[in-house]
Amino acid sequence: MSSRAVLDSKPIRLLCVEDNPDDVELMGIALERADPVRRYELHRVDNAASFVAALDGDWDVILCDFNLPRFSPYAALQILVTRRSNVPLIVLTRAIGEEAAVHVLRCGAKDYLTKDKLGTLPQIIGRVLEERRRAQEKERLDAELQGAYARLKELSARFVLAQERERSHISRELHDQLGQTLTAVVIHLHAADRAGDADVRRKHNTTAAELANGALQQLKTLSFSLRPAQLDLLGLVPAVQSAMQRIAEPAGLRCEVSTRGQEPERLEENAAVAVRLVQEALTNTVRHAKASTVWVRLRFLPRGRISVLIADDGIGFDKAAVLDGHQSERNIGLYGMIERTELAGGRLHIRTREGGGVAIRAVL
Repeated sequence: MSSRAVLDSKPIRLLCVEDNPDDVELMGIALERADPVRRYELHRVDNAASFVAALDGDWDVILCDFNLPRFSPYAALQILVTRRSNVPLIVLTRAIGEEAAVHVLRCGAKDYLTKDKLGTLPQIIGRVLEERRRAQEKERLDAELQGAYARLKELSARFVLAQERERSHISRELHDQLGQTLTAVVIHLHAADRAGDADVRRKHNTTAAELANGALQQLKTLSFSLRPAQLDLLGLVPAVQSAMQRIAEPAGLRCEVSTRGQEPERLEENAAVAVRLVQEALTNTVRHAKASTVWVRLRFLPRGRISVLIADDGIGFDKAAVLDGHQSERNIGLYGMIERTELAGGRLHIRTREGGGVAIRAVL
């Protein structure tokens, strides 16, 4: 159905502020003659009290006489402002000077018309309604823009926090693990230099070599958590399989990986995000789920998008209680996954219940 047909099927409701019933009848006749396609419903009021009471109704346009003994367009406009009503008001008059016409328009009237030209009233009403529609559409778009700006501002703040958390995590890893291991290497090398006995010297050197090898493994683990080398060398699926081997299999979890679609030859940044989501989900599963099996499904979608599903058969959790809007040690991993997905322009959905496992899906 066309917009014109929709418009014609619904009557245009006019609130007429007029002390003379005959003039309202003439308006109705003039509208019917000039625009027989559309239907008009006219309702008359003639004072402030009845006007205020009538505003509780749903009106398309207000037609207000300029010369009323107990009311005026200015009073009507003030009432509309007070009530924050956006119903357009058109002034009707028998005669009005240019100065008065300009003044009433400045006060908020959308147009004015002399009563000897009622034949043009449908065109004026149509134009005013179109202006109102455009204004409402602008308000809607402005509200959406403000909402988008607020979400962008919040997302930017969360991005900074996520970066700081990531840097703090890396700093702790370097200091608490790698730094302490390298310090121990230096201590054993110095001890070997000072040792007079060859067996003691050899023992210190052997320990230093073992510690250095451990430090190398720590560095590889940290490097993998930041960005797996397999992602650039072999692709997304091998990188995910490597993550499962490193995280899930040592914990005794049975792992299954499935794919749909063709992996592109050149991966975008969302592939790295997909790996990080899998890593975080697997870590949470190992720590909390008490699961026996974990499934990962990758789908390669058009325009380079990637769908990631990670599911387990563990004990699940109370989603509302855990994701209560406040970040803490027990939910920081989940919130990190949500933030990481949103920063990549995607959405993350978590489906779980106590005793029913967890399924996490993201489209990047």
